[in-house]
Amino acid sequence: MAELVFFSGTMDCGKSTLALQMDHNHRARGRGGIRFSRNDRAGESVISSRLGLRSDAVEVGDGTDFWEETVRRRTGGLRVDYLICDEAQFYSPEQVEQLARLVDEMDVDVFAFGITTDFRARLFPGSQRLVELADRIEVLQVQALCWCGRRATHNARTVDGIMVVTGEQVVVGDVVDDGPAPGSGGPQIGYETLCRRHYMRRVTAHAAGLMAGREQSLPFELDACLWQGSSGQAK
Repeated sequence: MAELVFFSGTMDCGKSTLALQMDHNHRARGRGGIRFSRNDRAGESVISSRLGLRSDAVEVGDGTDFWEETVRRRTGGLRVDYLICDEAQFYSPEQVEQLARLVDEMDVDVFAFGITTDFRARLFPGSQRLVELADRIEVLQVQALCWCGRRATHNARTVDGIMVVTGEQVVVGDVVDDGPAPGSGGPQIGYETLCRRHYMRRVTAHAAGLMAGREQSLPFELDACLWQGSSGQAK
C-alpha cells in the first residue's frame, strides 16, 4: 500500500541526506521515481546535503502540479512508483493535497522531507498540511545540537549574528556557526539550531560568546549553561 510519509526535524539533522539515500535504495530495486525540491541552499533544481551529496531534481514553483507532473511522465512511458519531495515545508497546502491524491488514487509512494516550524516557531503551511494528511510522521533520529550541547528543537534566523523573530517567512540561507563574516558588506542572513531554552532567551552561539567575554562585569546576564554548579566558574 502506498503511503504519504513526512520526515521532519530541525535544520542540520540529515533530511536531505536521507532523501537522497532513499532515492538510491528505491532505484536500486528497480523502482522509478521523481526527485523534487524547492529553495535548496545550493540553488535551483537540486537536492544537496551538507555532507556533500547532491543530485538533480525538479524545482517546485508556485504553479507546480504534482498530479500533472506524474501523469505526464506516466503517459510518456516513464515509470513513476514514488516521489522524493525535499524542502516540503515550502510547498503550498494545495500541493500537499495533490501529493495525498497521488498516494490514494495512483498508489504512488510519497516521501516528503522538511522542517516543521519556521524561525518564529510557527508552522509552515506546507508542513502543517503534511502533519494533517500524512499516513506517518517520522522524526529523524539524528539530533541537531544547540551550541550548549542540548538537543536542538528550534530553528533561529540571525542577521549579523543577532537572532530575529520578525520578517519574511522564507529567506534562503544556511546554518552558520558564528557571527557575520568580516567585510562581507550588508547584513548576513544565517540560521542556527537552538534548544527551546536558548531560543526563548534569544541566545545564539554568537551572543553567548559576547556575554562570556563580559562575565566578570555582568555575570547575571550569562546563561546558566555557561556555569559549572555553585563554583561560579565559567565553562
